Amino acid sequence: MAYMAVRLDVRSTIHDSRGDVTKKEFGHLIPPKRIKAVTIVDSYLIDASLSKKELTVAGNLLANPQIESFTIGRHIPPAFDWAIEIGYLPGVTDNAGSTAKETIEDGLKRKFKTGQGVYSARVFYIEGKLAQSDAATIADGIHNPLIQHALVMSARTARAGRMKAPAVPKVKLEASSRVLEVDLEIPDEELEALGKLGVKNRDGSRRGPLALDLEFMKTIRAHFRTQKRKPTDIELEALAQTWSEHCKHIIFSNPLDEIADGIFTTYIRGATESIRAKLGKDDFCLSVFKDNAGAIVFDDEYAVTHKVETHNTPSALDPFGGAITGIVGVNRDTLGFGLGAKPVANVYGFCFAPPEDTTRLYRDAARAQEMLSAKRIAEGVIKGINAGGNQSGIPTPLGFMIFDTSYRGKPLVFAGTVGLIPRKRGTQKLYEKRARPGDYIVMVGGKVGLDGIHGATFSSESLASNSPATAVQIGDPITQKKFSDAIAKEVRDMNLYTSITDNGAGGLSSSVSEMARESDGCRVELSKVPLKYPGLEPWQIWISESQERMTLAVPKPKWKKFEELMNRRGVEATVIGEFTDSGKCVVTHRGKKVLDINLGFLHDGFPRRQMRSRSPVRFASKVRVEPPKKLSGVFVKMLKLHNLSSNEFLSRQFDHEVQSGSVVKPIQGAGRVSGDTAVFRPVLSSERGVVLSYGVAPYYTPLDPYRMAASALDTAVRSAIAAGASLSHLVLLDNFCWASSNDPARLWELREAAKACFDYATLYGTPFISGKDSMFNDFKGFAEDGTAVKISALPTLLISALGVMKDARKAVSIDVKVPGDFVYVLGETADELGGSEYYRMLGEESGAAPAVDGEKNLALYRALEKAIQAGLVASAISVARGGLAFALSRTAMAGELGLSVDLAKLSYLADHALTPDIALFSESQGRVVVTLAPKNRSAFEKIFAKVATAQVGTVSKDRTLSVRDGGKPIIKTTVTELLRAYRSRFKDW
Repeated sequence: MAYMAVRLDVRSTIHDSRGDVTKKEFGHLIPPKRIKAVTIVDSYLIDASLSKKELTVAGNLLANPQIESFTIGRHIPPAFDWAIEIGYLPGVTDNAGSTAKETIEDGLKRKFKTGQGVYSARVFYIEGKLAQSDAATIADGIHNPLIQHALVMSARTARAGRMKAPAVPKVKLEASSRVLEVDLEIPDEELEALGKLGVKNRDGSRRGPLALDLEFMKTIRAHFRTQKRKPTDIELEALAQTWSEHCKHIIFSNPLDEIADGIFTTYIRGATESIRAKLGKDDFCLSVFKDNAGAIVFDDEYAVTHKVETHNTPSALDPFGGAITGIVGVNRDTLGFGLGAKPVANVYGFCFAPPEDTTRLYRDAARAQEMLSAKRIAEGVIKGINAGGNQSGIPTPLGFMIFDTSYRGKPLVFAGTVGLIPRKRGTQKLYEKRARPGDYIVMVGGKVGLDGIHGATFSSESLASNSPATAVQIGDPITQKKFSDAIAKEVRDMNLYTSITDNGAGGLSSSVSEMARESDGCRVELSKVPLKYPGLEPWQIWISESQERMTLAVPKPKWKKFEELMNRRGVEATVIGEFTDSGKCVVTHRGKKVLDINLGFLHDGFPRRQMRSRSPVRFASKVRVEPPKKLSGVFVKMLKLHNLSSNEFLSRQFDHEVQSGSVVKPIQGAGRVSGDTAVFRPVLSSERGVVLSYGVAPYYTPLDPYRMAASALDTAVRSAIAAGASLSHLVLLDNFCWASSNDPARLWELREAAKACFDYATLYGTPFISGKDSMFNDFKGFAEDGTAVKISALPTLLISALGVMKDARKAVSIDVKVPGDFVYVLGETADELGGSEYYRMLGEESGAAPAVDGEKNLALYRALEKAIQAGLVASAISVARGGLAFALSRTAMAGELGLSVDLAKLSYLADHALTPDIALFSESQGRVVVTLAPKNRSAFEKIFAKVATAQVGTVSKDRTLSVRDGGKPIIKTTVTELLRAYRSRFKDW
């Protein structure tokens, strides 16, 4: 019997604070005085055959009777002037709708029929003096047309009952099992177009980028000539995914100039191999560069893992979806490490254009595909990381946010996860895995849909008009939480599988074929893969990146027990094939072979090419800017800069207390100041702690990429040591985000940066255990006037540090503690203002980027580590972005105490003292500001006898920051004034 989809609206019966927050947000889009009030109604479109009684049950389940009521049919508030409804387009992951469906099914104790579902929307009823154009402006500002629809309705239309009922956003595809043979015996220009734009459908349209250039396409053509056949479309798509820059890191692995083995093998892996060889029996690395994360020893029982991913390109199109899939994706990387690590902490990093940047950009010449605004991108990314981490029950104790106009085309979104895994189960090492011939290939978690098609190839190119909307995904943390807990807390320890990995970039194509290398073959039947909706073609099923999925190798005798446990936990688990030792990846659909590729060619058949770099013209390193006559105003003004302002609004959105292990928190001291490090205890029965820190200095890249990378690495190490980490148990991760990376000048920058990573990692004895690169962070499109534009992100290197300290109770925070404590500056200050926040504020682009004297810094860090372990240090803060001025401000603000400092007592790199502005704002590396009790002075100075160290002042109780140069007053301001400036930039966020 036919039925009609029924609308069920849920509204608040008490004051709804969401309306107040939304009113404020809308006030950023139109003059706020036009908006009197906003009422929010959560709406569900139930596309199922339910009786009135069953709909009533559904309403009682979806509405909280204490604070909400529901209406079967559209609810019309008594007072409003305009209504805006936002819902998802067909095929877009709708977490609220899926949860509502599951809730109703549980309440009715029956499952919906195939094809039936629940779809969510949100309606904003606005009361105020708004014109239709105002309502349209708000609608444009709160929905993303790539994934959502927006319906704007006047009160007159609504009350007259003429409100348009949105269509059920159900995906309707023409059921097809067709597989195309692709002719590669075509002219080079056509072959090149195929690689760039994708396979042609039968109607002549293109499917989306393969991201394969002509040389790659010729290699594929030559291979299939030897097979004496044409490749199928699914084979071509699989090769494109596997050979993508995103997955194979071609630029990092190709020979560059005289570096025959490539940058990665020579400088990154090479550094780690050199360090581990020197460590010998003291090597604490367990797994590096061969799994979904890197792992080190935590104690005799556990290992800790770390991985940081980038999700830049999808975040430019759909910031929320891009960010949430980034964080839940790296959570799955952790779960997919070894035989399954439990995620115990998340970290993040954001590189945005300033939110005030109103530049309008378009992906196409017709200016129909407008990019989201800088502020929309930032807000969406923050919400995505929030949702992914908080809903997964994983603490987020550390992150950063920096700004530059170069990130307007593509933001950089870093998402990382720390994991915990037992080292052994009996004699079996749990940080190792291997699928075996005969094991079932099992997919667990969500179903497969069109979301994420061409995600890997899309992320391997510049963002442009042909970038596919289907590459956008939205994660579902709740579904993932269910199977994550089941695997990490139960199934792993029951020894029910032999290998596991996540379905990330490339979906099944990536996960299955990667695991097949362990057994040396696989066979998959695509018709067994659970689908969100019918009609997907074989190639779509194989490469879809639909989220919340893992692939496992389950021995056949253990399958039933595995399946039963997953069913009890509400997790779908399906056998889709078998691992073999055939040497091939074979895929069938309804029994017909659609893919048959040798694993050697699939993974290693791509062509290697010799790359050449060219040193570009650099800025002058010698420059002098006339300092302002009064530095007090500059001192306070700097605290208002985007990159130096408080991130408290950000940190407080992310739960860092869940799992109960937090020691050094993201906001530190009574003054609530953002920290550079985090310390937490992943095993609550142990006093051991994990230390996390980071270093990022992209503003130095145009001046000197070698010094940029050295500074990023040195900052990460320095910050970790200042918090209590030990150099003898500290490792690094690298995330290179470059632009136009086939440009010889960019390759030279990349080479210099990677060389610095090798030089300083080997000097400090800090091996790299994991990393990720993203090579084409460019936007190619059009400006508002129709002119073509290209925006390349600053080449950016994020270095993350992971350390283990034996006693987390000895961790040190940044806030000064006691009036009368002595203030020391460790390390030397030089005239190094190039790329600094001070010069950037003054509009100066030249100057000398900071150099890193590794030998001196190494001695300093060892001494500081010894002093902290001896309990001599009350507070410690790394001097980095913003220089000594910012470090002094933060430590004073955090402790809500004053400082009295004399710059004349500083240790200088040159023979003569520097002018006060250079002393305050230089970003010379290797420096730390510490405070200590007077009674500890003798012991402290004994430890630092051979290290540049200066007592420059004392902590005072008068809440005044006073800086002088000998007898000359330079700055005098209050902590209250500093805090007011520090918190002003993002106070409305």
